[in-house]
Amino acid sequence: MAPALNFNSVSNTVCVMDASTRLGSSLVRRLLTNGYTVHASIQNIHNGGHGEFLDACDMKRIKNFHLDPFDYHSIVDALKGCSGLFYSFEPPKDQSCTYDEYIGEVEVRAAHNVLEACAQTDTIEKVVFTSSATAIIWGHHENDQNSASMLLDERHWSDINVCRKFKLWHALSKTLAEKTAWALAMDRGVNMVSVNAGLLMGPDLTIKNPYLKGAAEMYEDGVFVTVDLDFLVEAHICVYEQISTYGRYLCFNHIINQTEDAVKLANILSPLPSSPQSMESDTRIIQERISNKKLNKLMVECQPQINGKSRGMLMKVST
Repeated sequence: MAPALNFNSVSNTVCVMDASTRLGSSLVRRLLTNGYTVHASIQNIHNGGHGEFLDACDMKRIKNFHLDPFDYHSIVDALKGCSGLFYSFEPPKDQSCTYDEYIGEVEVRAAHNVLEACAQTDTIEKVVFTSSATAIIWGHHENDQNSASMLLDERHWSDINVCRKFKLWHALSKTLAEKTAWALAMDRGVNMVSVNAGLLMGPDLTIKNPYLKGAAEMYEDGVFVTVDLDFLVEAHICVYEQISTYGRYLCFNHIINQTEDAVKLANILSPLPSSPQSMESDTRIIQERISNKKLNKLMVECQPQINGKSRGMLMKVST
C-alpha cells in the first residue's frame, strides 16, 4: 500500500528530470503510485526504452516535457507549478557513453542551468540532486597520511586534481557538477539535498560504465559500493518527503569487499569460463572505509517496507 502524502510538508506536483533514464522512469512510476502529479522532463524523448512507460500512465497526473539542458526555457517550462525537482544527469545519447573532459563541461553547464531555473521558479520548495559516490571517494590517500583509518562519508569530496591526474572523468564530472549546484543553491537560497549514489546495478550494466574506472583501487580501498534501483528510488522519495533532510546523503546498500562479491560482479561485466586461481585463493575481507549511516537513519524513519521486504534486509549498515 502506498503511503499517504504529507501535504503539510510537500506539494503533490513534482518534476523528474531526466525521466528517460532508469532512475528517472522508476521515480516517475513510484511518484505516480504515491499520489503525485508528475512533470516528466525527457531529454531523449524519441529513444524508446525508458520513455515508453509514459503511454501507459494515468495521463491526468502526468505531463511530458522535452528537456534540453542547454535551453533554459525548456527547463523553466517543465518546472512551472512544481514544488519539487528530482534531477539526474546522463550524457546525451548522441555523445560518447565514455566520460571525458568535454562531458564534464556539459554536466556542469546543465547543473548550473537547472539550479538557476529552480531559483527563478517561485513554487520550487526542494531539489533532490542525484550525484555519485565517485564525488566522495577519490584522492584521500594523497591528502591525509592517516587515510588508511579514515572513514569516508558524505562530508568528504573527491580531489579534482587527483581525478584529472588519473583521468577519472566520471568522478571529476560528478564532483564539479555537484559543487556547482551547491554553490548556486546556497547563493540563490534554493533548498537542495543531494543523493550520492553507488554503482547502480541492473541488466544494462557493462564494463564500459564510466563509474568503473579505477574499480580495482576502489575495491582495495574498501570503498567500492553499489546500489539497487528500488533502494535508490526509495532513498530519493524519503529525502524529498522528510522536512528535516539537509546536505548530502551517501546512498548504497552493498559494499564489494571480498573475493566472492568481486568475482560475481566481474562475471556480470565480462563472463569468464572460470575464476582465476589467484582470486579463488584470496580469502581476504577488505576493511570497509565508507559509511552510509546518515541515509540509513533517515530511511528507518520513513516507511518500513520496500516492495514487501524489510528495510533492514535491503540496507548495508556501516559501522
